[in-house]
Amino acid sequence: MYQYDRLFIAGEWAVPSTTGVIEVVSPSSEEVIGVVPEGTPADMDRAVQAARDAFDHGKWRWMDVEERAQVLERAADLLEARSDEVARMITDEMGTPISYATSAQVPGPIFMLRMNARWAREFAFEEPMEDGGSRSLVVHEPVGVVAAIVPWNVPLTIAVGKIAPALVVGCSVVLKPAPESPLDAQVLAEVFAEAGLPPGVLSVVPADREAGEYLVRHPLVDKVSFTGSSRAGRIIAALCGEQLKRVTLELGGKSAAVVLDDADVDSTIAGLIPMMFRNNGQICVAQSRMLVPRARAAEFTDAMVAAVAALRVGDPHETTTDVGPLAAARQRDVVEGFIASGREEGAKVVIGGGRPAGLDRGWYVDATVFAGVDNHMRIAREEIFGPVLSMIEYDSPDEAVAIANDTEYGLSGSVWTTDVDRGVDVARRVRTGMLHVNGAAQVMGTPFGGFKQSGIGRDSGPAGLRCYLETKAIGIPTA
Repeated sequence: MYQYDRLFIAGEWAVPSTTGVIEVVSPSSEEVIGVVPEGTPADMDRAVQAARDAFDHGKWRWMDVEERAQVLERAADLLEARSDEVARMITDEMGTPISYATSAQVPGPIFMLRMNARWAREFAFEEPMEDGGSRSLVVHEPVGVVAAIVPWNVPLTIAVGKIAPALVVGCSVVLKPAPESPLDAQVLAEVFAEAGLPPGVLSVVPADREAGEYLVRHPLVDKVSFTGSSRAGRIIAALCGEQLKRVTLELGGKSAAVVLDDADVDSTIAGLIPMMFRNNGQICVAQSRMLVPRARAAEFTDAMVAAVAALRVGDPHETTTDVGPLAAARQRDVVEGFIASGREEGAKVVIGGGRPAGLDRGWYVDATVFAGVDNHMRIAREEIFGPVLSMIEYDSPDEAVAIANDTEYGLSGSVWTTDVDRGVDVARRVRTGMLHVNGAAQVMGTPFGGFKQSGIGRDSGPAGLRCYLETKAIGIPTA
């Protein structure tokens, strides 16, 4: 049992304002495996005030960037020393397979801490400008107090993706983890405190939506960085608009994998399986629409069915498990509702579509593939956030691009072909924030974010640092 009875506020483990708690329930056993205090608006107020005081009167924002970078690197070292513990914790709290937790959900944040330290060292926080008769100094300074609100699906990765760039440029941060996965955030608080982060610069307050909305509305918060659903993102954007508050939103996706007519079946399927079913399908960049040429649809469908049949659905603590349970009972209800909708609208389940046999406890759903999907069906238009793939047929590359773009989202996507130049050409035509050709990995530091309803702003690399900076121009007298 993971048990915390205090909140990390202003650099210390503080007594919460009430006795309310959040019980963390295991998605695989349906048993309570952890307890943390439930933050209230009063707790948020304390955290924001501490962050405001630390920013306005503390030393963090005025420290040399090298000193701030070193704190991030010490935090990375401390987190790395606890890698196995934290990987098990994330598997316990949200059901990700332990193989994914140990290969990505913990190593990724460690790497991000170190990379943000490097990017900050290389960033030009001051830029002189001259036009022959005048001189200016363009200064990039921290935006102030940041409210970082993260979801439950990759909780540590997204939390670090927000607080690392914010902290290293000199901001103060109040982190609100999701109530489904608050445990790893407590470890993050511990490692930053041990790394030497000054009091007040980071507070961690797990809470429900009411306290989260209070945090967004707080007049002392300068910037909100949110990752979650597009519906919630629209609400947050409207709240920030009332105060002209800076906001970054990384929201939903309904990404298309465009398989061109010359694509190799085996390598395409092998590349797409993890891009669709990783983390039990609970990733915003999931390639949940697979667009295949009509003349080769049967070939690709048969290959995908065979690959999905080989996936092991089961206990996420087992290293051989490929697909674990969904993070919450209500999420399973949502996914099963989409599967029922697909059937009602005429799509054909070619594998899966139910609950796996022998797993009576836990919020499991079979890895599911629909064929004969029309892009106007709900399963092709709405983000399911579960292991459900829609296969959509097309007749020409132009039609494939049109289908890929026929969505309110624009977060990710991919193109599969034996002709890389052709793949890049198609990728240029798809309106989305990030694409892969044949599953090629992005360079670390590549800007990450979406078009349309998939968000506002970019994370990662220099672009991620700029999201937590304001730009000031100072005119300087010439000699």
